[in-house]
Amino acid sequence: MTQGKLLLANKSANGSSSGEASAASPAPPSYDEAVAGISTPCYNDVEMLTEFTWDDRNIRRVFIRKVYAILMIQLLVTLAIVALFTFCDPVKDYIQSNPGWYWASYGVFFVTYLVLSCCSAPRRQFPWNLILLGVFTLSLSYMTGMLSSFYDTKSVVMCLGITAAVCLLVTLFSFQTKFDVTSYQGVFFVFCMVMFISGLVLVFVLPYKYVPWLDATYAALGAILFTMFLAFDTQLLMGDKRYTMSPEEYVFATLNIYLDIIYIFSFFLQIFGTKKD
Repeated sequence: MTQGKLLLANKSANGSSSGEASAASPAPPSYDEAVAGISTPCYNDVEMLTEFTWDDRNIRRVFIRKVYAILMIQLLVTLAIVALFTFCDPVKDYIQSNPGWYWASYGVFFVTYLVLSCCSAPRRQFPWNLILLGVFTLSLSYMTGMLSSFYDTKSVVMCLGITAAVCLLVTLFSFQTKFDVTSYQGVFFVFCMVMFISGLVLVFVLPYKYVPWLDATYAALGAILFTMFLAFDTQLLMGDKRYTMSPEEYVFATLNIYLDIIYIFSFFLQIFGTKKD
């Protein structure tokens, strides 16, 4: 009898405690209440970049393809303008009799080059980066075409072929060799200083008396310098040397390689070209 009372008392105590616990613990939320205020995760470009590094080979390959695709378009535009100014006599006569267009294009070239080189925001913001690069390409193409119009047609074609061969060999060398050109920045700086001082000397010497060997020497040094710069910029593009270029800077990479090729052609034209009488 006593044991039965104790059992009933324990059951009643356990029931009351479980009732209090169930009353104290809140009911589980519904699905709608649980997912309320939670949005589906959406990864922007910055968050996605944290999952990868710029050393990823696929990213680097896409970067290289993008740079050379834009570069091919630039070179085709420049080649078309040079051919027009060289082979079309009415156009050639017009641009040679109106040098003001040359200086206007030089001003546009200089401004766009400074903007794309010194300001990271315009050269990374689409589509303004491509618009500025297009204006830069047209202005430099006009200058190159006008320069070519003063030379014999055969000389222009020959210099185009030499430039294409040299650039192809330098590009293949830069991709295949283990020699790190990017680690010789001091040599490039000294070479640039030599070219700068030599250019100042030519500015004061050539107006008084034209010295053919001095002009040819300066052009040869310039061709060597920008051939080295082409190898330097190509290895920066590759990304497997001491110094590399970020794949975000595809416009800047294209700008540098395009400028190297145009300067190489200009110096070869100065060395091997035959001016018209």
